Amino acid sequence: MTLIGGAFALAKTWPVPHYGIAVISRDGIQTSGSTSIRLHLASVSKLLTAWVVHIAIEEGTTHLDAAIGQDGCTVAHLLAHAGGYPFEGTEPVARPEQRRIYSNTGYDMLAQHVAQESGISFEDYLSESLLMPLGMQSTHLDGSPAKDMYSTVADMVLFAQEMRSPSLIDRTTYTALTSPTFAELSGMVPGVGKFDPCAWGLGPEIKSTKHPHWLGDRNASSTFGHFGGSGTFLWVDPLADIACVMLSDGEFSTWGMQYWPAFNDAVLMAFAR
Repeated sequence: MTLIGGAFALAKTWPVPHYGIAVISRDGIQTSGSTSIRLHLASVSKLLTAWVVHIAIEEGTTHLDAAIGQDGCTVAHLLAHAGGYPFEGTEPVARPEQRRIYSNTGYDMLAQHVAQESGISFEDYLSESLLMPLGMQSTHLDGSPAKDMYSTVADMVLFAQEMRSPSLIDRTTYTALTSPTFAELSGMVPGVGKFDPCAWGLGPEIKSTKHPHWLGDRNASSTFGHFGGSGTFLWVDPLADIACVMLSDGEFSTWGMQYWPAFNDAVLMAFAR
């Protein structure tokens, strides 16, 4: 097995009270820190919510072109942060497809839409369609589907494996989900910077040409995932066939851009041939 001790050594210098890491590759799973402590996922919650929306689409509960909100906004627009809704607040600040506006509101609207169309609470839909099939027994929603899920590294490994090789959604859906959508839009990645274009899929952020970035320079442009303001991230690099989960209780704004890119590069460097 390829050992990633160098990356894990970097993690031991992190200025956070608690952390847990898992790196998933063809060789297996390597971990560091606590994999069982339950921590706030913050905006990494959006990845799970997006997956549930795509499951709902495949089940016929809704569809990408279903109208939500105002001015012709659709499910696809909200998944890709292109619906014109602000970070917080119920009134749109732009028309759909004008720019990439990162929006918690949009993901709350998506969850409400799935609940309304299915007649099942979103919390139950999440549990029945995603958490139970993957065996994620330590993950729960306590508040907004955009930012208030709690989980462990051990559980998030199960979801990362789904993100590497999907079992709950069709391969065509997966390809669309992880490809740039409304690719020409510019926008802001909160806490990171403004990018033109600002690539995003139908759920995950896509690295593309963004720089500087919370991902490493070694991450392929096709790398997709998400980070959370509570100090969490999950990414999948499809070229390297590697996924990485990190949960902590140190706010992204205090250390993310300083420490995360070097760590992510060290992970990929360990597998370089």
